Amino acid sequence: MEGNDGQGKVEMGSGLCPDWSEMTRECLLDIFSRLSHEERWIGPMLVSKSWMNACFDPSLNTIFDLETRFLSFPESINWWTPEFEDNVDSFLRSVVDRSQGGLTEIRVRHCTDRSLSYAAQRCPKLEVLCIKSCPNVTDASMEKIALNCLNLKELDISYSYGITHESFIMLGRNCQNLKILKRNLLPRLGPNLPTIVAPLDYLATFPRYGNIEAKIIGRYMPQLMHLEIQYSTLTARGLDSICNGCSNLEYLDVSGCISLNKRDITTCTSSLKNLKEIYKPDFDPSIAIVHLLRPGNPREE
Repeated sequence: MEGNDGQGKVEMGSGLCPDWSEMTRECLLDIFSRLSHEERWIGPMLVSKSWMNACFDPSLNTIFDLETRFLSFPESINWWTPEFEDNVDSFLRSVVDRSQGGLTEIRVRHCTDRSLSYAAQRCPKLEVLCIKSCPNVTDASMEKIALNCLNLKELDISYSYGITHESFIMLGRNCQNLKILKRNLLPRLGPNLPTIVAPLDYLATFPRYGNIEAKIIGRYMPQLMHLEIQYSTLTARGLDSICNGCSNLEYLDVSGCISLNKRDITTCTSSLKNLKEIYKPDFDPSIAIVHLLRPGNPREE
């Protein structure tokens, strides 16, 4: 099989096929933009140097989203190991470098302070940060996010227990565009809990300062429109602080917050004129069941 016209085409049967190696960079970028980061890593980047260079273009590295990939696999206790965290950190740092400061969205799990601090110092345009289940992300890197990523609009720190209420103050003061905050905790009580895949010693660090966090949210994040605090330990006093301070709330999720009752929620949220959706606790703690998966044990059914 050989070229029949000298114009980068080869004859296959009765038709003509383009020589993909001669595609313009603009065409490659258009095609690669439709692929995920992982699809590029296991596909185009292995074809040729020109294709690999195209995958490194900053325009293809403004969004780093591994969340859909995590959701496509059953949760594993191996995700909580230092080796796995190192791999995630390496991946995130490489995307930060390729973005050349243009990264606007990060959705990842099990990264650490190392890569997040690296991103915070180099990506001032960051608007969305989702770092669920990151046990080794702490206030140290969140302070860098607060100081350098002033355009932050959405923050999800669910199940990341190394982040304390101290970070909330810095974020509230500096990130005035923050509209969405998700601070969900792992379920502890309830009749139909899923299996929790996490080290037991990590589960023991469950944040217990729900009212303090609520007070800070109400005071320093008045612009919030969407708030999720599932399984928080806050009481009616904490919820009142949030509702008085965050009057623009349209979405509120306090499911799993067993220290709240229906009357508390109704009374506190009555002042939220823009509230459209609310999720409330719906179980009796007296019949609660918790399933914990220990490292090294087979997954429970």
